[in-house]
Amino acid sequence: MRSYPGPVLIGLATVLWGTTGTTQAIGLDAATPLTVGALRLLIATVALFALAGFTGHLRRITGMRRLATLLAALGVAVYQPFFFLAVDRTGVVIGTIVAIGSAPVFAGLLAWAYDRTPPTQLWTGATVVAIAGVSLLVAAGNEIGTSSVGIGFAVVAGAAYATYVIAARQFSRDGDVVGATTIILALAAVLLLPLLATADLDWVGTVKGATAIVYLGTLATAAAYLLFAKGLEHTKSTTATTLSLGEPLTAALLGVVAVGERPPALGWVGFVLLLLALVAVATEGRSNRFYSMGRRSG
Repeated sequence: MRSYPGPVLIGLATVLWGTTGTTQAIGLDAATPLTVGALRLLIATVALFALAGFTGHLRRITGMRRLATLLAALGVAVYQPFFFLAVDRTGVVIGTIVAIGSAPVFAGLLAWAYDRTPPTQLWTGATVVAIAGVSLLVAAGNEIGTSSVGIGFAVVAGAAYATYVIAARQFSRDGDVVGATTIILALAAVLLLPLLATADLDWVGTVKGATAIVYLGTLATAAAYLLFAKGLEHTKSTTATTLSLGEPLTAALLGVVAVGERPPALGWVGFVLLLLALVAVATEGRSNRFYSMGRRSG
């Protein structure tokens, strides 16, 4: 990863995250969303521990702040089931866009509570536009029978990811990226283990199910989180936010091409409004790292 520029690593991460909803829709139709989220993290944790142990990164972890680590892990743990529940109830396109589009709003609010710095007028205006975009997506979803509860799940996922970004941002600068990412995802996996206790995992024994969940765990989770964290070391937060637009774009493209989803025109108008809001936040000419970094995923 050291030989590639930070923006390239972040771009690759967002593309990988953008494939998760479609992977669930076409490869894990026999699995429940809660099981997918928990098992995805468990597989990612095993892969990361193997990598960190082999490269010696676990031995170099020092000074990880407990509260930030726990908050980052909680954000990842909450995001997983709620994102997959949202995709299950709303479809790939709408579920992913609402989750991604709501994240900057929550990041700004959390940052305001954290450092007592009020949001700028541009951020406030962009947030209003983003809310309008989400509202249009909800209306579009109602036209095609999309569950409003699913929209709510997507919003919770966006809040969870914003929590992860704000809590974990320090590890890209003063901590070991591989080791810290391993610990965070491991804690998140432990939090979700109870979901697997009574889950029906027969689908894991099928070629389609095993292939899809291994892909989600290794590439769309373990590799994507590492790429994103490593990319932040040498990328401005505003640039990272703009590059993160690759996730909803990837999800929308795959949702239309691979899954055959066709949101109504009102939904695409909402999508455009969300993109405009995210670009406005990303290009804001200020150094506040929280408002500009409140974008994800996965």
